[in-house]
Amino acid sequence: MTFLGYIDLYCERTAPGFWNEPINALSNAAFLIAAVLAWRALQASGRRGLAEIALIFLAASIGVGSFLFHTFANGKTELLDVIPIWTFVALYITIVIFRMSNGNYLKTLRICLIVAACVGVGFWTTGRDIATNDAAGPERLNGSLQYLPAIVALWGFALVTLIRRHPARALVVTAAACFTISLGFRTVDLMACRATGVGTHFMWHVLNGAMILALLLALIRHLPRPETPHRDAKVG
Repeated sequence: MTFLGYIDLYCERTAPGFWNEPINALSNAAFLIAAVLAWRALQASGRRGLAEIALIFLAASIGVGSFLFHTFANGKTELLDVIPIWTFVALYITIVIFRMSNGNYLKTLRICLIVAACVGVGFWTTGRDIATNDAAGPERLNGSLQYLPAIVALWGFALVTLIRRHPARALVVTAAACFTISLGFRTVDLMACRATGVGTHFMWHVLNGAMILALLLALIRHLPRPETPHRDAKVG
């Protein structure tokens, strides 16, 4: 990570400068749109859950952080890009597990620890593929391999909803499909640079905005907060 100077990771950026990645920067509006639509859905549901509000706030923060990274493009703004994303992922997974286990605290903790361990192993095995490096050139899959744990977790969630015939299954499968396709666009950004001139990274933003909206709607509409959370690990 470089805190001094600018970071050049994507096709569209060709030089330092605030407005050198206009398409990548402006496409982050997808996250803000997702947050607004999710907020409207929450208002329509009649619920005012703090968990939903926090996730909607994080969805908007992802858009703001990514916009800052694609404009200032330095190590500090890279953190503003990454931290809201993984905070959203961690909080969403915890909330979903808690609600699908009918408010079972111990079961939620146990599953979260297992998921965290799997994600940790995933990061450890893909840690050398985190980002494009100016000196060394593009890493394998242009740094997209770091998202392998996330895509596995999301399709695992989709499979669970399909097996259970959960009412959220259509939205969760849609979210998983959006993320899969968006990861493809992120991966080929530099390879498509010569043909497109601007790359394909902006589609990563657009489709991930759609993914986050689908996940938030699934939570708001089909995964309400348990009325009476259980503390017994054997419950649920």
